[in-house]
Amino acid sequence: MLSGWIILDKPLGLGSTQAVAAVKRNFREAGLGKMKVGHGGTLDPLATGVLPIALGEATKLCGRMLDASKQYDFTIAFGTETDGLDAEGEVVARSEHRPTPKDIEAVLPMFTGVIEQIPPAYSAIKIDGKRAYDRARAGEKIDMKARQVVIHSLCVSASPDEPKLLSPRREDAGEVEAVTLSADVSKGTYIRALARDIAYALGTVGHVSMLRRTRAGPFALDNAISLDKLNEIGKGAPAKDIILPLEAGLVDIPALDLSPDAAKAIQQGRVLTGVATKDGLYWARDAEMRALALVEQIDGELKAVRGFNL
Repeated sequence: MLSGWIILDKPLGLGSTQAVAAVKRNFREAGLGKMKVGHGGTLDPLATGVLPIALGEATKLCGRMLDASKQYDFTIAFGTETDGLDAEGEVVARSEHRPTPKDIEAVLPMFTGVIEQIPPAYSAIKIDGKRAYDRARAGEKIDMKARQVVIHSLCVSASPDEPKLLSPRREDAGEVEAVTLSADVSKGTYIRALARDIAYALGTVGHVSMLRRTRAGPFALDNAISLDKLNEIGKGAPAKDIILPLEAGLVDIPALDLSPDAAKAIQQGRVLTGVATKDGLYWARDAEMRALALVEQIDGELKAVRGFNL
């Protein structure tokens, strides 16, 4: 069974579940049979960019990928707020006020660090067992609870793909209609809510008109392949050319080399003592450099958190 990661540069309009289905379809068409496939963090159909897709034993790391920090480039279009806080929603508020570049730079520190955020009504959060977006689409008035998230960094984008400030401008006052920002955020952060709150702080309203994920955990755009490249697998291209090893999802934690006896004990689920390492999370590997398990050392005891059958 193949195990590892396909990092898809998800195109506009494709849902995360559809992306997983595309991987399954291509592998089936290539005659590689059925396999476990999962994704490492939902990306809205209106967003593009890095979508980690796990194969085989790597699916055991999907939960860890959901907890990872992520980076985004996003454009806030000022003047209209929509019910979904994106370009497809119905307009629910308008404002004639537009900020200046100086105004924008001044408010960004307010949204850096630990902040309180009210998630959008159109989100996958469950309320009494039902998704918030299902309740919102049914016309229910939803009281979303604020939550703490961490914005590690937030700045006006320096990406060559997106202009810092989008025209048209109000030349007489130096005001702008939109701005593209780059953010590095913790799990649970809603970029649409962040854009809404930044617009409010600027004395106006806004919505996300462009959203692109540039990194998810250890995976960045330079790891990603296009949907066209993925579809070549179903036409006979070698699957191994686009699959990253399972270990690629573990590069942010240290490896721990185990002796043959210790490796066997970990595979059997036994707790080890006397391993000369600090407390913390590691990925254990054997003498052949194969990943055996995600392990944790606590107070001198080493035990498997999640085993891999490679």
